Formats: sequence, structure tokens, C-alpha cells
Amino acid sequence: MTPPLTQADIDREIAEIHQAREGEEANHPDRDFVPYRSSVLRHPKQPLVALKDPEAAELAGPVFGVADVAPFDADLTRQHAGEPLGERITVQGRVLDRDGRPVRGQLVEIWQANASGRYLHQRDDHPAPLDPNFSGVGRCLTDDEGRYAFTTIKPGAYPWRNHVNAWRPAHIHFSVFGTAFTQRLVTQMYFPNDPLFRYDPVLNSVTDERARQRLVSAYDHDLSVPEWSLGYRWDIVLDGPAATWMEEGR
Repeated sequence: MTPPLTQADIDREIAEIHQAREGEEANHPDRDFVPYRSSVLRHPKQPLVALKDPEAAELAGPVFGVADVAPFDADLTRQHAGEPLGERITVQGRVLDRDGRPVRGQLVEIWQANASGRYLHQRDDHPAPLDPNFSGVGRCLTDDEGRYAFTTIKPGAYPWRNHVNAWRPAHIHFSVFGTAFTQRLVTQMYFPNDPLFRYDPVLNSVTDERARQRLVSAYDHDLSVPEWSLGYRWDIVLDGPAATWMEEGR
């Protein structure tokens, strides 16, 4: 019988990979990052399929506009009849290109666990309570300065069975679209000073320490709303040396 995989095993694997990559500037995390066990099982192994007519794919795909995104879509605390439980936060930032120019009219989507660390999803069955007043999804369009803003609940950490006693740090998933739905980029935003960072194979699949730090938001007292919410700032840079690392391409 194979002995259970422990945190010490994962820590050793991460350290070996980071040491081997020290000084390298990688373009993307490995899709088969071994300490992140499920990536080994489910990462793409076949060559990409080229679209013969990219424009046809866009014509057949979904569309959205200003009228399709409602104001309350960006306030995850007001989507139900009651107040959700947990620490209310405001997350703001800008979507920028490699030269620091604002990317306007971008559809930004987020999804997250609730304050107890549980998703409203049929496959999330770990013993933490669901919140009937929190769905954990939101969206907005960036303004002319590339700004986005969400009001939500700070998510909790949660177990994920990658190995014995595996816990994910608190995070919010972000999705950004380019000029087409086929250009979708997905990433995660983390919160500063989380003690789980060093133990997490997902975050540590980004082997460049500077790039990992770009995934961590900053507390911004000026964004905090008196008697209402704490503020965090996090910019998303789509390309270039200061790009935000993405789960799916650049």
C-alpha cells in the first residue's frame, strides 16, 4: 500500500523544483507541476487544434454588452435578501496592458468560496456551512481608466485533498476577456501575509518569487469604506515583464 502523501513530501518537491529553476524567468507555470497532483492527471497532452475560421468561432460564441452587466453584479453582498456572513471587503484595481495603458470595457468576472471556505458547488462537500445569502460570483466592466471594483466577503481557506492536511490559502478567482471570448485569461488573487502561502502547490507552481508576489493584493486603507468594508488593491497586467501570471496563457 502506498503511504499517504504528506506536507513534508510536497514541501520537498517544491523546494527541489524552485532550486532547479532559480534564476530562470519562466513564461508560464508548468501544466504538469508535480506537487499539484491533479495537474499531472488533467493537463492537456494533445497538440492544440487550430481554428480554420477564427471569425466564425466569434460569430457563434456568446456576446455581452453594457446592458447585460447589472450594477449589483459587482456587489456580492447584495445579491440576496439577507446579509452574508463574514468580513466585508472592497477589491479594486485596474486592468492594464504591458505599457501601463488602461484596458477599457473589459468583462471582469470573479468567483470564490464563502467566509467558511466553501463554494456553492455540488462537488464541494467538505464539512463547512453554506451561506444562503452568498453565491460567490460577480462581474463588472472596466471603465475608461481600466478600473474595476467589487464588494464581497473575504473568502476562507479550505481543504482540497491534494495530500494529507492540504489547505488552499484564501483567494479570489479572476477571469478577464480580451477582444474575443477565445482570449479569456484566468488567474487568482491572494491576500497579504497568509501563512498558507509556503505550503500551497498551486501558488508555488509559479517558480519566480517576484511573479508570485504580483498575485498578492495589497491592503489599501484609502479603499476601506468607513463602517462598511476593508479595502484591497490589485492590478492586472495582461502582458510584458510585469504581467500578472495566468492559469490559461497570456
